[in-house]
Amino acid sequence: MILRRALPLIAFAAPAWAAMPDWVAALREGGFVLYMRHAITDRSQADSGRLFDRAGQRNLSAAGIAQAQALSAAMARLGIPIGLVRSSPVFRASDTAAIMARGRPVDVTMDLVADDYAADVPAAIASARRALSVAPVTGTNTLLVGHIFAFAPAIGRSLTQQDFPEGAIGVVRPRPPSGFTVDRILTADAIIAADHT
Repeated sequence: MILRRALPLIAFAAPAWAAMPDWVAALREGGFVLYMRHAITDRSQADSGRLFDRAGQRNLSAAGIAQAQALSAAMARLGIPIGLVRSSPVFRASDTAAIMARGRPVDVTMDLVADDYAADVPAAIASARRALSVAPVTGTNTLLVGHIFAFAPAIGRSLTQQDFPEGAIGVVRPRPPSGFTVDRILTADAIIAADHT
Protein backbone atom coordinates (compact mmCIF):
# COMPACT_ATOMS: atom_id res chain seq x y z
CA MET A 1 0.00 0.00 0.00
CA ILE A 2 2.77 2.43 0.89
CA LEU A 3 4.60 1.54 -2.31
CA ARG A 4 1.49 2.22 -4.41
CA ARG A 5 1.13 5.69 -2.94
CA ALA A 6 4.81 6.51 -3.47
CA LEU A 7 4.99 5.50 -7.14
CA PRO A 8 2.87 8.33 -8.55
CA LEU A 9 5.01 10.84 -6.67
CA ILE A 10 8.11 9.44 -8.33
CA ALA A 11 6.44 9.30 -11.75
CA PHE A 12 5.38 12.95 -11.71
CA ALA A 13 8.49 14.46 -10.11
CA ALA A 14 10.61 16.67 -12.38
CA PRO A 15 13.60 14.68 -13.64
CA ALA A 16 16.76 15.65 -11.80
CA TRP A 17 18.83 15.24 -14.97
CA ALA A 18 16.83 17.74 -17.04
CA ALA A 19 19.13 20.58 -18.03
CA MET A 20 18.65 23.79 -19.97
CA PRO A 21 19.93 23.42 -23.56
CA ASP A 22 23.29 25.13 -24.18
CA TRP A 23 21.84 27.42 -26.84
CA VAL A 24 19.64 29.16 -24.26
CA ALA A 25 22.67 30.54 -22.40
CA ALA A 26 24.23 31.67 -25.70
CA LEU A 27 21.09 33.50 -26.81
CA ARG A 28 20.72 35.15 -23.40
CA GLU A 29 24.09 36.83 -24.02
CA GLY A 30 22.86 38.31 -27.32
CA GLY A 31 24.90 38.90 -30.45
CA PHE A 32 22.85 36.75 -32.84
CA VAL A 33 20.54 37.39 -35.74
CA LEU A 34 17.50 35.13 -35.35
CA TYR A 35 15.91 34.45 -38.72
CA MET A 36 12.41 33.17 -38.06
CA ARG A 37 10.23 31.61 -40.68
CA HIS A 38 6.67 32.87 -40.22
CA ALA A 39 4.37 30.76 -38.04
CA ILE A 40 1.99 28.04 -39.29
CA THR A 41 -0.18 29.08 -42.24
CA ASP A 42 -3.55 28.14 -43.70
CA ARG A 43 -2.58 25.90 -46.61
CA SER A 44 -6.06 26.18 -48.14
CA GLN A 45 -5.11 29.74 -49.15
CA ALA A 46 -2.87 30.58 -52.10
CA ASP A 47 -0.53 33.46 -52.86
CA SER A 48 -1.58 35.82 -55.63
CA GLY A 49 1.58 37.94 -55.69
CA ARG A 50 -0.44 41.01 -54.68
CA LEU A 51 1.65 42.38 -51.85
CA PHE A 52 -0.91 44.43 -49.92
CA ASP A 53 -3.95 42.21 -50.54
CA ARG A 54 -4.51 40.04 -47.45
CA ALA A 55 -7.26 38.04 -49.21
CA GLY A 56 -4.78 37.17 -51.95
CA GLN A 57 -2.16 35.70 -49.61
CA ARG A 58 -1.59 32.58 -47.52
CA ASN A 59 -2.15 33.86 -43.99
CA LEU A 60 -1.54 32.54 -40.50
CA SER A 61 -3.96 29.87 -39.32
CA ALA A 62 -5.39 29.78 -35.80
CA ALA A 63 -2.64 27.24 -35.03
CA GLY A 64 -0.06 29.68 -36.37
CA ILE A 65 -1.28 32.52 -34.18
CA ALA A 66 -1.17 30.19 -31.16
CA GLN A 67 2.30 28.98 -32.14
CA ALA A 68 3.68 32.53 -32.41
CA GLN A 69 2.11 33.50 -29.08
CA ALA A 70 3.57 30.42 -27.35
CA LEU A 71 6.98 31.00 -28.92
CA SER A 72 7.02 34.69 -27.98
CA ALA A 73 6.06 33.88 -24.39
CA ALA A 74 8.65 31.09 -24.15
CA MET A 75 11.46 33.33 -25.39
CA ALA A 76 10.47 36.04 -22.90
CA ARG A 77 10.42 33.56 -20.00
CA LEU A 78 13.76 32.09 -21.11
CA GLY A 79 15.27 35.58 -20.89
CA ILE A 80 16.30 35.77 -24.56
CA PRO A 81 16.66 39.51 -25.30
CA ILE A 82 15.20 40.73 -28.59
CA GLY A 83 16.23 44.14 -29.86
CA LEU A 84 15.42 45.16 -33.42
CA VAL A 85 12.52 43.29 -35.05
CA ARG A 86 12.33 43.35 -38.86
CA SER A 87 9.79 41.62 -41.08
CA SER A 88 8.80 40.83 -44.62
CA PRO A 89 5.73 42.83 -45.70
CA VAL A 90 3.84 39.61 -46.57
CA PHE A 91 1.06 39.36 -43.98
CA ARG A 92 1.97 35.92 -42.59
CA ALA A 93 5.40 37.28 -41.71
CA SER A 94 4.37 40.73 -40.47
CA ASP A 95 1.58 39.22 -38.35
CA THR A 96 4.08 36.79 -36.82
CA ALA A 97 6.54 39.63 -36.20
CA ALA A 98 3.88 41.73 -34.45
CA ILE A 99 3.19 38.86 -32.03
CA MET A 100 6.90 38.22 -31.45
CA ALA A 101 7.61 41.94 -30.87
CA ARG A 102 5.18 42.03 -27.93
CA GLY A 103 4.01 45.60 -28.61
CA ARG A 104 7.36 47.00 -29.76
CA PRO A 105 7.78 48.51 -33.26
CA VAL A 106 8.42 46.25 -36.25
CA ASP A 107 10.49 47.44 -39.22
CA VAL A 108 8.62 46.05 -42.25
CA THR A 109 11.07 45.77 -45.13
CA MET A 110 11.32 44.39 -48.65
CA ASP A 111 14.75 43.04 -47.63
CA LEU A 112 12.96 39.93 -46.31
CA VAL A 113 10.18 39.53 -48.88
CA ALA A 114 9.05 36.15 -50.25
CA ASP A 115 10.04 35.21 -53.80
CA ASP A 116 6.39 35.28 -54.97
CA TYR A 117 6.42 39.00 -54.22
CA ALA A 118 9.96 39.94 -55.28
CA ALA A 119 10.40 41.80 -58.56
CA ASP A 120 14.11 40.94 -58.57
CA VAL A 121 14.84 37.58 -56.90
CA PRO A 122 18.69 37.83 -56.92
CA ALA A 123 18.43 41.30 -55.36
CA ALA A 124 16.05 39.93 -52.70
CA ILE A 125 18.56 37.18 -51.82
CA ALA A 126 21.36 39.75 -51.60
CA SER A 127 19.21 41.92 -49.31
CA ALA A 128 18.52 38.98 -47.00
CA ARG A 129 22.23 38.14 -46.94
CA ARG A 130 23.05 41.72 -45.92
CA ALA A 131 20.41 41.66 -43.17
CA LEU A 132 21.96 38.47 -41.74
CA SER A 133 25.39 40.07 -41.53
CA VAL A 134 24.40 43.13 -39.46
CA ALA A 135 25.44 42.79 -35.82
CA PRO A 136 22.69 43.49 -33.27
CA VAL A 137 22.88 46.08 -30.51
CA THR A 138 25.16 44.74 -27.76
CA GLY A 139 23.33 42.47 -25.35
CA THR A 140 20.42 41.82 -27.71
CA ASN A 141 19.51 39.59 -30.63
CA THR A 142 17.96 40.91 -33.84
CA LEU A 143 14.81 39.09 -34.96
CA LEU A 144 14.15 38.84 -38.69
CA VAL A 145 10.81 37.31 -39.71
CA GLY A 146 10.61 36.07 -43.26
CA HIS A 147 10.24 32.98 -45.39
CA ILE A 148 12.09 29.79 -46.28
CA PHE A 149 13.00 31.95 -49.25
CA ALA A 150 15.26 33.95 -49.04
CA PHE A 151 16.88 32.27 -46.01
CA ALA A 152 17.88 29.11 -47.87
CA PRO A 153 19.61 30.82 -50.82
CA ALA A 154 21.07 33.51 -48.55
CA ILE A 155 22.87 30.89 -46.45
CA GLY A 156 23.76 28.81 -49.52
CA ARG A 157 21.87 25.69 -48.47
CA SER A 158 18.91 23.78 -49.79
CA LEU A 159 16.27 23.61 -47.04
CA THR A 160 13.19 21.40 -47.12
CA GLN A 161 9.98 22.05 -45.24
CA GLN A 162 11.23 19.51 -42.66
CA ASP A 163 14.62 21.25 -42.37
CA PHE A 164 13.07 24.67 -41.76
CA PRO A 165 9.39 24.28 -40.82
CA GLU A 166 7.02 27.15 -40.20
CA GLY A 167 7.90 28.82 -36.90
CA ALA A 168 11.54 27.64 -36.97
CA ILE A 169 14.41 30.00 -36.19
CA GLY A 170 17.82 30.00 -37.82
CA VAL A 171 20.42 31.14 -35.29
CA VAL A 172 22.98 33.20 -37.20
CA ARG A 173 26.21 34.73 -35.93
CA PRO A 174 27.00 37.90 -37.91
CA ARG A 175 30.58 38.37 -39.10
CA PRO A 176 30.67 42.06 -40.12
CA PRO A 177 31.12 43.72 -42.45
CA SER A 178 29.49 41.27 -44.84
CA GLY A 179 29.59 37.73 -43.50
CA PHE A 180 27.84 35.38 -41.11
CA THR A 181 27.75 31.75 -40.01
CA VAL A 182 24.70 29.64 -39.22
CA ASP A 183 24.97 28.24 -35.71
CA ARG A 184 21.86 26.03 -35.76
CA ILE A 185 18.20 25.82 -36.66
CA LEU A 186 15.71 25.57 -33.78
CA THR A 187 12.12 24.47 -34.25
CA ALA A 188 9.37 26.33 -32.44
CA ASP A 189 8.64 23.14 -30.49
CA ALA A 190 12.25 22.93 -29.28
CA ILE A 191 12.16 26.51 -28.00
CA ILE A 192 8.80 26.07 -26.31
CA ALA A 193 10.00 22.78 -24.74
CA ALA A 194 13.12 24.49 -23.35
CA ASP A 195 10.83 26.82 -21.43
CA HIS A 196 9.55 23.77 -19.55
CA THR A 197 12.90 22.20 -18.55
